[in-house]
Amino acid sequence: MTLVREIMTTEVACVLDTAPSSAAAIMMRDLNVGALPVITEDRTLIGIVTDRDIVCNGVARELPTSTPVGELGTLAVYSVRADDPVTAATDAMREFQVRRLPVLEDDKLVGIVAQADIARHLPAQQTADMVEQVSAEEGNIR
Repeated sequence: MTLVREIMTTEVACVLDTAPSSAAAIMMRDLNVGALPVITEDRTLIGIVTDRDIVCNGVARELPTSTPVGELGTLAVYSVRADDPVTAATDAMREFQVRRLPVLEDDKLVGIVAQADIARHLPAQQTADMVEQVSAEEGNIR
């Protein structure tokens, strides 16, 4: 049985909850990503901030770019544990229709597992089924 820790990406770009939204936007641009885990100083995961959060919850509300990302992001975060089997990650991705999941150990962020990580370890048909189920909802961009 393959564990999440064996396939996850351990170098994860994160943003502190106190960082200004402009800093998060710059990180996303430079890293070419649309979402960043939001953590506290002790690496406790408290949410995810997306480029959409910055636009809809910040810019569109005319908040200053100094607004902390912790006030703009999504606080409901689906995650898996590092010692969970990979099937737990695929099940969560299907259920919550997300393409990536933060990986926790002792409630601290230690990695992220994405569809691509899982696809490298599943037979082709299982990968196709998972991608289809995660993307089933029209307009799903998570």
